[in-house]
Amino acid sequence: MQENISLTEDEIVDKLLAEIDEFQKEHSSIHPYDIAELLIALRDINTQRYVALIKKIPHELFAEVLSEMPDYIQEELSEQLSVFKLADITSKMDTDDAAHFIQNISEENEDIAQNILESFEDEDKEIIQQLISYEEDEAGAYMQTELFSAHITENIGEALKRLKHLKETREVDNIWHCHLTNHRNVYLGSVGLEELIIFEHDLSFSDIPAEKLRHYCINHKKDIKDAVEMVTNYNLSSLPVIDDKERLIGRITSDDIYDIIEESATEQIYNMAGVSDEAEQEEDLFEIGKARAVWLGVNLITAIAASVVIGFFDTTIQSLVALAVLMPIVASIGGNAGMQSLTVTVRQIAIGDIEGSDARKTIYKEVILSLVNGLFFALIIGVLAFWWYSMPMLGVVIALSMVINLLSAGFLGAAIPLFLKKIDIDPAIGSTVLLTAVTDVVGFFSFLGLATVILL
Repeated sequence: MQENISLTEDEIVDKLLAEIDEFQKEHSSIHPYDIAELLIALRDINTQRYVALIKKIPHELFAEVLSEMPDYIQEELSEQLSVFKLADITSKMDTDDAAHFIQNISEENEDIAQNILESFEDEDKEIIQQLISYEEDEAGAYMQTELFSAHITENIGEALKRLKHLKETREVDNIWHCHLTNHRNVYLGSVGLEELIIFEHDLSFSDIPAEKLRHYCINHKKDIKDAVEMVTNYNLSSLPVIDDKERLIGRITSDDIYDIIEESATEQIYNMAGVSDEAEQEEDLFEIGKARAVWLGVNLITAIAASVVIGFFDTTIQSLVALAVLMPIVASIGGNAGMQSLTVTVRQIAIGDIEGSDARKTIYKEVILSLVNGLFFALIIGVLAFWWYSMPMLGVVIALSMVINLLSAGFLGAAIPLFLKKIDIDPAIGSTVLLTAVTDVVGFFSFLGLATVILL
């Protein structure tokens, strides 16, 4: 994308036209993603020229390109292309991409989305409606119905001929396995295409040894996170999806899993910064600013709380100016230590490394690490404070405060996200703001409180 940004408008158009022409050749090395990136770059420079160009792209090619483009660009197409064009483009997409595209169109214009859906034949329309009906976090929402399956008694050679025909007519793509079913379409297992090369083509699938079959699959109502774990843990290229009666109804491909992982990681990063990933995709600066302002407001309240704590000890600070100089050190180290614990815990929760009884071990580990670091840095800052101000007890005060704050930072850095998870709130949301507030308050209170008791 950076390379495309450096190109002029005319250079982008020339490159686009060349890649579109190259893509349509039989052995093209151009990927739809490459064309999508160029189109996005052109849209950012000259929207009118971008719209004029997408109207000329062959629908079969644009269907593949559109699947690689962001949601906000898909949403705006209802204002740029006719319903007839949109319907024809959608009909050439894989079912999962088509369902996703129609949902995006409905965000801008529900009537147009419904018209696109109505243009499908009854069988295809029923499939799309089923995919749209799933909740966002259900595995079925991410599956496509295009796959290669065979009856367990079918001849291997005949099945491969059928696959060849499906590939030639572009009815299926990215096929790595043949999914086997019985007469009731109940899923029995999958066999890799490379395995089929080994067997005689005059055999049936029932002749394949049981150990050659894999049986990984997921129920369509299961959480998509379970699908992500299965694909990543078992290095799967695709995951069959079954209904409540164990019938094969689709598959989730690895490219969709990668997109989910990327979206999840992005969401976590945004949430830990108090930013909404959905709001950041808006083009309206007011909407983005409003979403950010919510957590900035919370942060303001917590900052005031820390200031109130400092206010309690204004007499102490006036009596010993050195306290005002050293005070930020305690809060800063505590905040950074807490963020380390928080980041590690949130990430481990996200990838499923912390479950149930692991919570106590996680807190224990973070407390021990914080204690060790607290003692180490307490010694350093204690000696430094003594050398700086020639006050032995001042060194003791800041050293004790450092240990207390790092202990609380380690404990809360692990405990806050684990508690949020237990009450079914995303651990990444707001954890940073809450942790910073606590480490600031504990740091200031312990440092100034100890100073009041020991030094005055």
